[in-house]
Amino acid sequence: MWFLGMDIGTGGTRAVLVDEQGSIVSSASAEHAPFRTPHPGWAEQDPEDWWRAAVLAIRGALAAAPQPRQPISGIGLTGQMHGAVLLDAAGQVLRPSLIWCDTRTQPQCDWLHATLGYDRLIELTCNPALPNFTLTKLLWVKQHEPEIFARTAHILCPKDYVRFRLTGAYAIDVQEASGTLLLDVTHRRWSSEVAAAAGIPESWLPQVFESTDVCASISAAAAAETGLAAGTPVVAGAGDQGAGAVGMGILAPGSVSATIGTSGVVFAATASPVKDPKGRLHTFCHAVPGRWHVMGVTQSAGLSFRWLRETFFPGQDYDALTQAAQAIPPGSNGLLWAPYLLGERTPHLDPEVRASFAGIHSSHSSAHFTRAVLEGVAYSLNDTFTLFAELGIPVSAIRLGGGGARGPLWRRIQAAIYGLPVEILTAEEGGAFGSALMAGVGVGHWASLDNACGNAITVAERITPDSPALTAYREGYARWRKLYPALATLRG
Repeated sequence: MWFLGMDIGTGGTRAVLVDEQGSIVSSASAEHAPFRTPHPGWAEQDPEDWWRAAVLAIRGALAAAPQPRQPISGIGLTGQMHGAVLLDAAGQVLRPSLIWCDTRTQPQCDWLHATLGYDRLIELTCNPALPNFTLTKLLWVKQHEPEIFARTAHILCPKDYVRFRLTGAYAIDVQEASGTLLLDVTHRRWSSEVAAAAGIPESWLPQVFESTDVCASISAAAAAETGLAAGTPVVAGAGDQGAGAVGMGILAPGSVSATIGTSGVVFAATASPVKDPKGRLHTFCHAVPGRWHVMGVTQSAGLSFRWLRETFFPGQDYDALTQAAQAIPPGSNGLLWAPYLLGERTPHLDPEVRASFAGIHSSHSSAHFTRAVLEGVAYSLNDTFTLFAELGIPVSAIRLGGGGARGPLWRRIQAAIYGLPVEILTAEEGGAFGSALMAGVGVGHWASLDNACGNAITVAERITPDSPALTAYREGYARWRKLYPALATLRG
């Protein structure tokens, strides 16, 4: 038997087929149209484009699978979190989706804190209101597009819209629902108090499932479009961070991942919900039933490196840039990068702060700027490890994922800045892989996610930080921490 995992990301959709041993059989991807920014801070995508890409990716993965082909026994989904998809009573999309990096909703965050109280909102949902979260986007539509809000009958997140198109079911998992700001994260159910205060009818909210629960099956209409078999079970899945953590084996308390994609995330599994009274960390339900996780987010992680390349080094590839940066000593001879291109989430919760280079000297070369960007992103992610220490969250091992795990220089920089050994997996397949493992558990092939990951995931390399780099980065981080207070005074 095979299992299909799908990742509906920001830039595209990826589908992977996984066999009974947890090995990748085939995969395919399809790009999305670039998200639209009608105004600064806005970010919108068309849900129909996700469906188009999903059909292409599924058909591509099926076509690429070798013979003899096995039946697909289960399907799991993951994708970009926090997006708001508004549907009418007939399931038709009412407007483009406001996606995760849309930051227009600070006034709605302020309203929620004033209405419910900052502390009460954290007590109810384990998180403060942030512009990225789904509820704040719904409140923006309520205020600015009341005619759309009045026609709304269903609310979904991006991957759950694709599930709706595959199955006709309105469903969501507890991990994804945690990022809506409408879930009682402690008790893994919708919060009636938050929904009522925000004026969101609970009838609009999809049914909540644990990530490995079978919640729907492929419809005849979707089967005709995708090539899947009608009736194939579909599990609830998880948001991209939860599914990515499963794909990296970050399941037990003490296990931690640091993943660099467009954004950067430090993710730690916990045995119970850990609430930061100041709301600097996100506390969500884990994809593993009965467990939770905390995570810190750097808004512009891989985005910082891409911005640097596209702005100053067009036509050069990332490997050439990092190879040149290897000759630069740790600390970049005093050059610092604050990666706040899209504001910042952890620990500052500040959508308005902006990025900056600091400490520029006439002796700095282009390679210094590259290395400073790699270091600045890792410093920002290290802010989350600082909070973990403050809150008593254990860290026994760190696994690297995403683009930050693929280059040897960025691996060494992260090990030295975090001050702990880091591990690289034999095959870091990401959220689509994790959602395929969830499907395998959901249909009974593996007894649990712990069992699935124990069979499917192996460590390829362990990198220990060297002493000179540890010293340089300890001093560099102390200097880097002075950037945010300075930059925060320059807004407006």
